[in-house]
Amino acid sequence: MNYIHFSPYFPSNFAHFSRALKEAGATVLGLGDSPFDTLKPELKEWFTEYYRVDDMHNYDELIKALGYFTHKYGKIDGIDSHNEYWLETEAKLRTDFNIAGLKAHELGPIKKKSEMKKVFQKAGVEVARGKVLKSLKDARKFIEEVGYPVVAKPNSGVGANGTFKIKSLSELEHFFENPPETEYIFEEFISGVLISFDGLVGQQGQLLFSNSLENERGVMEVVHEDAHIYLYTQREIEKDVVDEGLKMLKAFGVKGRFFHFEFFREHQTGRLVAVEVNMRPPGGPIIDMFNYACEFDIFRIWADVVVNNKQSLDYERKYFICFVSRKNKYDYSLSHEEVIAQYGDQMAFHAPVEKALSGAMGNYVYLIRSKTKAAMFEVQKAIHQLK
Repeated sequence: MNYIHFSPYFPSNFAHFSRALKEAGATVLGLGDSPFDTLKPELKEWFTEYYRVDDMHNYDELIKALGYFTHKYGKIDGIDSHNEYWLETEAKLRTDFNIAGLKAHELGPIKKKSEMKKVFQKAGVEVARGKVLKSLKDARKFIEEVGYPVVAKPNSGVGANGTFKIKSLSELEHFFENPPETEYIFEEFISGVLISFDGLVGQQGQLLFSNSLENERGVMEVVHEDAHIYLYTQREIEKDVVDEGLKMLKAFGVKGRFFHFEFFREHQTGRLVAVEVNMRPPGGPIIDMFNYACEFDIFRIWADVVVNNKQSLDYERKYFICFVSRKNKYDYSLSHEEVIAQYGDQMAFHAPVEKALSGAMGNYVYLIRSKTKAAMFEVQKAIHQLK
């Protein structure tokens, strides 16, 4: 099998997809814009060959790269970065080179939140009321139905970039005084806990692995309020999260890839409301939380799915894993050295966060491993305690 690992060096831990592909028996072809000499030595060793382009946004260069690989190695069987940023580029390349996986014409319901809602509703999954709005008049009419606050976010996009919480008429008027060029969707604000249903699906659409993350504060609050973030994996996934997640897997026809579905658990009612779908694993070091929770190698499991058509997986969620991050701007009660001295035996991992991810994830991350929530929260609170 010839598999292209697109942008294989970001985030740095995603380099293990190349390692896993090689271990599974694939011909690993790296494609990126970083000079070969700057890559980590182990990543160089995992490649059969690496092709450098000057600009990964230059589609003609990418066409030339895939043409070269095809001429030298034969048909390309797969391409992926596992990053949302490159989803459209990869889908276009799959379409143009007839590579298995998500194609360009299939991206509408995956990229556009307004299209997602239609799929959710058809599958019988509850959603926040929302509309694509282009005028103040239409926005005021919508808010008459749902009330303030509302959330305005790009109809096509991911994360909290360009997302606004609008709490009053004056803020709404300000938004439309200089409206963004991109299309925006307005949604009723749901006050609740952010919960995910994540996992990996086999080539025939069978669920191989599932996980659920709980995040007390959404990415929007973390970015806009410069708040602390912590989130954790559950050892047991709530039944309604599984039920709704399985409906969404079927509705979106997910096969042979990771998924990351997000919901809000509304504080007042406890109802589960679908937020969005992502056809990728959670970002940065969060994917490593799967490995620490279950004591397996999710990178190799994925590679065995795409290379060897892995059919099933036996696993156990042995631990809670809590992602706790710090920000350089704050003065904490415990120094880093004191944290490690007191709680090092409960740390699965700790390291600086890559700069491109720090806006949403903080500057330094600790992954706490614990059998109980109480012990996990004790460490989380100690790490976040300010002077």
